[in-house]
Amino acid sequence: MGSFSYPSAQLDELLDCYLHGYVSSRVMRLARESVEGLPVCIAATKCDGLVLSLTPFSHSYNYRSAVLFGYATCIDNVEEKLWAMELITNSTVPGRWQNSRTPPDGAELASTTILKVKIANGSGKVRDGEPHDDKKDLDRSDITERVWTGVVPMWETLGEPTASSSNRVSEKPEYIHAFADRVNKKNELYAQKATRDP
Repeated sequence: MGSFSYPSAQLDELLDCYLHGYVSSRVMRLARESVEGLPVCIAATKCDGLVLSLTPFSHSYNYRSAVLFGYATCIDNVEEKLWAMELITNSTVPGRWQNSRTPPDGAELASTTILKVKIANGSGKVRDGEPHDDKKDLDRSDITERVWTGVVPMWETLGEPTASSSNRVSEKPEYIHAFADRVNKKNELYAQKATRDP
């Protein structure tokens, strides 16, 4: 998410969603052929825990989800295309664009399409907290004294960076270690916090 026209825009301001893909992939071709922009739906979900209730009927997940609806157009302006590629790259690992061979060469640029999605609307949903069992089950000691209930937190963890067979750099870059540590701590903290009712 970002704004080429207004790069300092914050999350509470109007932002575009940039997507990348191979030039001949179906969605890229459809967007290129669309005069007014290809209608698209972008969805993402992150699971933060398994919610285990007294009955499987009430089991759930702690999660965060978002759905965006908008219109995708292909970026032809080379300056905006490079800006979007840097945005996408650095949203994966901050600082990676500056710490890799950039800019892309002509063949790489020609084989990659960048879509700018103008967001029309969207929605989000979050479920966190403990199990919420029915009173009819909570009042039964034969169930409550036998069945464990609670939340099993889950979070995405980045592992130890492993050098490729062609790597010639002896030290693993600090920015990669720092990024992995930040992500792991943030993900664990959120998942643990989500186990309790707000």
